[in-house]
Parts: sequence; structure tokens; C-alpha cells
Amino acid sequence: MRRKLIVVSNRGPVSFSRGDDGERVARRGGGGLTTALRGLLSLHDVTWIASAISDEDRALAGAPLDETTRDGAPFRLRLVGHERQAYDRFYNVVANPMLWFVQHYLWELAYTPGIDGAFHTAWDEGYVAVNAGFAAAVLDELDRQPDAAVFFHDYHLYLAPRFVRDAVPSATLVHFTHVPWPQPDYWHVLPQEIRYAIHDGMLANDLVAFHTDRWRQNFLDSVRDIVGDVDVHAVSAPISIDTDEFEALAASDAVLAAEAEIEARRPERLIVRVDRTDPSKNVVRGFRAFELLLDAHPELRRRVGMLALLDPSRQEIPEYAEYLGAIQREARRVNDRFQEFAWQPIELEIADDFPRSVAAYKQFDVLLVNATMDGMNLVAKEGPLVNARDGVVVLSENAGAHAELADWVESVNPYDVAGQADAIYRALTLDVAERRRRLEAIRAHVHEHDVNAWIELQLAAVDRLGASARR
Repeated sequence: MRRKLIVVSNRGPVSFSRGDDGERVARRGGGGLTTALRGLLSLHDVTWIASAISDEDRALAGAPLDETTRDGAPFRLRLVGHERQAYDRFYNVVANPMLWFVQHYLWELAYTPGIDGAFHTAWDEGYVAVNAGFAAAVLDELDRQPDAAVFFHDYHLYLAPRFVRDAVPSATLVHFTHVPWPQPDYWHVLPQEIRYAIHDGMLANDLVAFHTDRWRQNFLDSVRDIVGDVDVHAVSAPISIDTDEFEALAASDAVLAAEAEIEARRPERLIVRVDRTDPSKNVVRGFRAFELLLDAHPELRRRVGMLALLDPSRQEIPEYAEYLGAIQREARRVNDRFQEFAWQPIELEIADDFPRSVAAYKQFDVLLVNATMDGMNLVAKEGPLVNARDGVVVLSENAGAHAELADWVESVNPYDVAGQADAIYRALTLDVAERRRRLEAIRAHVHEHDVNAWIELQLAAVDRLGASARR
């Protein structure tokens, strides 16, 4: 059944720029969220509301645009132009790092954060203002199609549902949070009025959704602690990937060329990690775990290497820039200690090169995913789907994907560096039959629970709410 949907996210499915010839160029939006949500476009009548981020985006902001996907499916795109300083405060002060750090337990509470007058200004004149701008765009679209359901996404948009609900009490509103939801005490990092506003904004939705029951339960506990005993409709719906599209990408010319280069100079056994240079991804501890592995098992030296393909993340924010420096220093330290002749233990590449990442997925013997906290982590699903070496996943117990894949991975505590070293060794020494069994089980699960199943799970929950209301 085709539905009328209004999708609202900070980043959209396409962004615009000018080419060297002066012509407008449309570029497919990046990031796991927009990639996953693109499946909606061919199945339903979608208006997508997103921030105007590039200069060309801002030139197009306001008036809806008629766009099509690569396979020809039509959708409407509405770009919201925010005042530049307001957007900077919204994104670079409040959403990242404050909310991201709260939701991933990243603040060192003895020292940080220090919530001063500048942060309160950023909240009022940045986060609140930008959410109000999103809400105004949603209200315009609801005037045009009042029977459309509105799907808000992620930590950028906690307040917009309340603005919409107060203006249109009958609207159907859903919010999906793609990051972890921390336990109630950690929300007390934020001043009372701010943590209340966040939870009240979420409660303005008919339905809220999370990737795992763990995050859903934390949300319910936080609501009880911060707002009180109220009715909440919350579900868990683990996101996944478009398996057909991803397998086609793995067979593309760009990926095959990158794979040939990796295969030509790979060591006997290859540990791969694909991440953003985000503190929550725990890259530094992963390098230290590899160091402990080489210490404990000198027979692996020159036979095993780590390929770390990292996408630079949010370098405008000091905490992220500092973590990138820590990653580079740690890789250099481990390499200086162990490198011999042509063998370098850690090959670190910092670039936005997704075809190369997919090529590395095909070549791993061990895939290390050791995030301190992660709402889901699609790397843990993407890698096994296309791997050609019966590779083993070493997966953090704090990644959302762990709830689905625990039976087929080597589980690790992301703070236990010694435990991670042991888990990597177990993964390297598993017999072939067990490696293959695990890999095939993950593939079967990902195929069965692909992104389209994720979409339909949410829509079915909305339908159930509608039927209940009619009764």
C-alpha cells in the first residue's frame, strides 16, 4: 500500500553544487541514514524535508523541488534554509558535540562539559530556532497533504514534533532515533529545562522508535524520571541495508579495482576496520588491542596486518579534531614499535572513499567493530554480506547490531583492550567450518531483515496505532 509520507532529517537524499562549467550538479547524499531511507522513495509518495547545507542548496531553499531517484522514482525535496550562525550553533555546539556526547556516554564528567552562557544561547538561538524552522516547513506540507504521516529522524530534531503537534493536534507524527538512548542519570548532564524539552518533544509523537530494545527501555526509564508517568508508544526496529544495492556495489568496477590493489599487497591475514574518526568509534583502543595481540603472539608479526579506512568526521568541532590527532599518533606509535622491513602493522588511510571500504570488506579475515556505544552500526552488517574470505566479526556488545548478531560474532567489551586482543586472536584461529557457518548465518539474517523490512516494520506500527485510535 502506497502512503503519503513526509520525511524530515538534517541531511537529505541529494545535495547540490556547481560544476566547473557552471552547471548545477546534484550529488547523492551520504551517510547511513539517508542511504537507508532512500528505500522509501520508490515505495511511497514522499516529500523529504532537509537542511540546505551547501551554497547551492541555500539558493534552492524554500520552494519544493521535483526530483527522481536513480531508478526513476519521483519524490519532492524541500530544503530549509537556516540562518548561518543559527545552524552553526545548532550543529556544531548543541547537536554535535553536546547531544552526541551525551547519547554515546563520551563526556569525562569530572572535567566536561562546562555549560555556560554561550551554550544556553546556542540552545535558544540555534537548536530551538532550527527545529522551529523545520516545523514550519512540515506545517506547510501538512497544509498541502493533511493525511500524510510525518517521520522525523535523529537527534537533530527532538523539538520539532512538539511545535507541529501544538499547531496540528491531529497530525500523525513518528520519530526514529538512530543513536543510543542513555540511561536517565546521564541526561542530568543537561540543565533541567533542556532535558525536559527534549523528552517532551519526543512525547509529542504518536510513536517513537529505536534500533534496539535496550535503547527503547532506556527511553521509557528516562521519560519516567524526567517527565513522569505518561503514556508512551515506543518500539524497537533494527535498521539494516539494501542488500541488492550493496551486492551490486561490491561487483562494481570501482570496488573491483580497489579490491585488486588491496589483495595484491595484503598480508597473510588481514584485520579491517571501517569507521568515521568519531570518538565513539573507539579507534585508539582498537590499535592498542592490536598492539597487545602482537605482544602476546610474536608469531603473528609480519603475517597479520590491520587496514584502517577512516572517514574524517566533523573536523570543525575541537573534540573530533583532537581525536583524529590521537588516532594518527597511536598508529604511528604502534608502527614505530613493530614494523620490520616492508611490513607495517597498521595501514591507516583517512579519506572518504566508500568503494575502497567495500573492497576491504571483501578481503577481511577479521572485521573489528569495537564502538564504545553505537545506535546500530551498519559496518557489522555490510562487511559480512560481501566478504569473500570466511571472515569473522569482532563486535562491541554496546553496538546496536550486537542484539541481532551476538550468536555469530566474537563479542567484546569496548573498554577492555586485553579482551579485544584475545577476541581478535580467537577470530584469527577459528577453524574454517566455524568461520563459514557464522558468516553464512549473518548473511541470511541481513537478507531476511533488510532495509525494506525495516521500513515496513515501522509503517505497520503506525497502521496499528491508527487502527487503535479509530476503535
